[in-house]
Amino acid sequence: PTLTFPRGAAAPAPSAAAAAAATGGRAVVEEEEAALGLRDSQPHTPVRSFEHQKPGLKMASASSSMVYSTSTPISSSTIKAQTEDVPLLPGEDVKSKEKDVIYICHFNGPKKGVVYITNYRLYFKSVELDPMTTLDVPLGVISRVEKIGGQSSRGENSYGLEITCKDMRNLRFALKQEGRSRKSMFENLTKHAFPISSGLQFFAFENKETCYEDGWKVYDPIEEFKRLGLPDEKRKWRITNINQNYELCDTYPPILVVPASASDDDLRKVAAFRSKGRLPVLSWIHPDNQAVIVRCSQPLVGMSGKRSKDDEKYVDIIRESNGQTQKLTIFDARPSVNAVANKATGGGYEGDDAYQRAELIFLDIHNIHVMRESLRKLKDIVYPSVEESHWLSSLESTHWLEHIKFVLAGAIQVADKLASGKNSALIHCSDGWDRTAQLTSLALLMLDSFYRTTKGFEVLIEKEWLSFGHKFATRIGHGDKNHADADRSPIFLQFIDCVWQMTKQFPTAFQFNEVFLVTILDHLYSCRFGTFLYTCEQQRSKEELRKRTVSLWSFINSEMDKYTNPFYTKDQRVLYPVASMRHLDLWVNYYIRWNPWFRQQQDPVQQRYKELLVVREQLLKKLEELQIMDSSTGMLPHVSNSSTPSSPVPVSPRSQTTL
Repeated sequence: PTLTFPRGAAAPAPSAAAAAAATGGRAVVEEEEAALGLRDSQPHTPVRSFEHQKPGLKMASASSSMVYSTSTPISSSTIKAQTEDVPLLPGEDVKSKEKDVIYICHFNGPKKGVVYITNYRLYFKSVELDPMTTLDVPLGVISRVEKIGGQSSRGENSYGLEITCKDMRNLRFALKQEGRSRKSMFENLTKHAFPISSGLQFFAFENKETCYEDGWKVYDPIEEFKRLGLPDEKRKWRITNINQNYELCDTYPPILVVPASASDDDLRKVAAFRSKGRLPVLSWIHPDNQAVIVRCSQPLVGMSGKRSKDDEKYVDIIRESNGQTQKLTIFDARPSVNAVANKATGGGYEGDDAYQRAELIFLDIHNIHVMRESLRKLKDIVYPSVEESHWLSSLESTHWLEHIKFVLAGAIQVADKLASGKNSALIHCSDGWDRTAQLTSLALLMLDSFYRTTKGFEVLIEKEWLSFGHKFATRIGHGDKNHADADRSPIFLQFIDCVWQMTKQFPTAFQFNEVFLVTILDHLYSCRFGTFLYTCEQQRSKEELRKRTVSLWSFINSEMDKYTNPFYTKDQRVLYPVASMRHLDLWVNYYIRWNPWFRQQQDPVQQRYKELLVVREQLLKKLEELQIMDSSTGMLPHVSNSSTPSSPVPVSPRSQTTL
């Protein structure tokens, strides 16, 4: 993994930006601040360009002077006036305003300004207008709010608030000790950043945005099964509504695909022998050899070695489904020692004596606690500063890329078993909603080119992650102030990282680009959309998310050009990425994007493509103006925006370079 820093800038002095501004280096400062994520111009900034929104705000260098703050209560009569200062979304309201707050920037020093807290974001605006500094942070990103300093604190800027974020950054604000300004800001932040703990609702339910596309229609399970050729001609698999009321398994979707020869009563017996009732069900079927990927949870073997004839028979039916599998391959995502240890809590794995026609392979992917600790170590080395002299050893000590390697390697084994070995695969971990989702979705990306399109990837997330009950609410901690919850873990982030690794190795195979992946992660935390809220379909149905919230896919699909890979070429081949440490990189454009001293690795051709899209829009606008002017003379043929393609035509790298 390589990092690019300005010479001698590994540990920049806070005065560097101020010096640049003083010598006319405003463009340099603004470039650094764009990398820090403080400018609206950043491609993945979660702010839509609706008519009601204000133009993007600029930022610049900081003031290092000592200032104090005062707390100002917000009345309904003042909210309207403040929309000039805060870019509000439809349904977003200013809840409090704190004056004379000092934002302690890790890179450019203290900045005096005003903090607005809405029901969606924390917004900081400097008092310096030329140039201006802004900070825009969705409240859902906040993991922890702490008070720093006490009444006896005498150091400069030692009294205030420390905010820990879920997106690899921390924020610090200094306030005066006199009055109740810190208490007011702390209480308002805690109340609106953690709505579940405060008895409030997510902003997604108050968001009144409108989009051109309805993202809730992206995934239709019946249509997806039809695309896969189900029910199949040989009638080996059937679509069942047995879980329509979530009685068979409360964390599974209502529509399932199961072996045709298994009765509903058989399904109930098998579910009783699997953890959380998550019985083996079909995720994907190979169009040629009919080999399948089946997902489930661990069997409830326990210390006594319990067996279930119904479960054993059911697994063998899966083996027989494609007629070419002599032994069904069972991929247990866990290290073998963990699988054995789970027997003590009633779990376990499929033993050779009970499942004689199955081959068991352990993939050595560690649990959620190990992954959480690994990400914590990674954050420590990338924020707020990067120590370039010990970078490689520090990165290795986090084991983050090592975990990425094991997840990718496991998915490669699954894909190869179906594509080359023509064998079916059954995948599980402990409960079947973390490592199992990683493996099935990555294997499907490798096997099926549909999932490598933008819509297909959205379908993949809806199917393998959302409908099959990945615990987004507890893994991310949406609206919950319990930052130390042991159930939090970056499982979905790890999956997106693996996808990014694949896009780097196969730059023409994916229709979407890096901005698409970063946008998904940003709104994984933001709670602006309903897509990732709650833990399973049952809860989402109960909360009526489809009726009451906007889908993230509505937002993305309404501006598809922004997320399109210009090099995309449809390719039906199976992808086999290289899962060795030599071929894996740290995703610096995500993990270190807040550091202004890091120069983001941008593809010049990608950048040129973005510029050409802007030029195209300008030309179309000019053409429409000319049509209006000359409509009476009939000099110009009628051309409208609707006649232009909604997304760019895929081109080869050679033709794109020439362009």
